[in-house]
Amino acid sequence: MKNNEKTNVMRVLEQKKIPYTAHTYEPDATMSGEEIAGILGEDPDRVYKTLVTQGKSGQYYVFVVPVKAELELKKAAKAAGEKAVAMIKQKELLPLTGYVHGGCSPIGMKKAFPTFIHESAKDQEKIFVSAGKVGFQIELSTSDLVKAAGCGFADIV
Repeated sequence: MKNNEKTNVMRVLEQKKIPYTAHTYEPDATMSGEEIAGILGEDPDRVYKTLVTQGKSGQYYVFVVPVKAELELKKAAKAAGEKAVAMIKQKELLPLTGYVHGGCSPIGMKKAFPTFIHESAKDQEKIFVSAGKVGFQIELSTSDLVKAAGCGFADIV
């Protein structure tokens, strides 16, 4: 790992005594999640992206889905108990979560939001999510992610 650099996500996991493996890659703002999975030499079904939405009520929600899947907004709204949800604007991400686009993690956001992970994660022993910084991923058990991010499972893709 670069200069033993630790992200906020890593510090949160260490505080909660949750084991993880950190992975780094040379970041490129144009990379897709599938390309990142390829660079890490991982099955894209094990690499998840974090998406932030806002419901009709004004409440924010976080959804964690496989990188090659698309969040289905109708299913996401149903999971969140909202009439509708919409993706937030990219410029709202940093002030809201503390994370930049491409480095958003479901762990360690400025504020805890209701978080849902796609149910396909139940079939994975370990999955990858952003470590809170572009170029950093963490691998951890699905059950530990659920504990760390306080998420529930939902059919959202």
